[in-house]
Amino acid sequence: MATKHLNQIDLAARWNISHRTLERWRWTGEGPRFVKLGGRVVYRLEDIEEYEREQMRASTARTFTNPAA
Repeated sequence: MATKHLNQIDLAARWNISHRTLERWRWTGEGPRFVKLGGRVVYRLEDIEEYEREQMRASTARTFTNPAA
């Protein structure tokens, strides 16, 4: 089975964000893993889907743990 890849324009469209946001995330080490082939950046679909799963939330409330507990 061949691995499906999306370029940053395709991923930006999938998430309805600017491709510049993806560029900034790569610079800051945020966002999904990516592959750089020469000067071209692509994202493996499996890495995108993993990142999306990691971002799943049931609430917008922050969860704090008590380090003394």
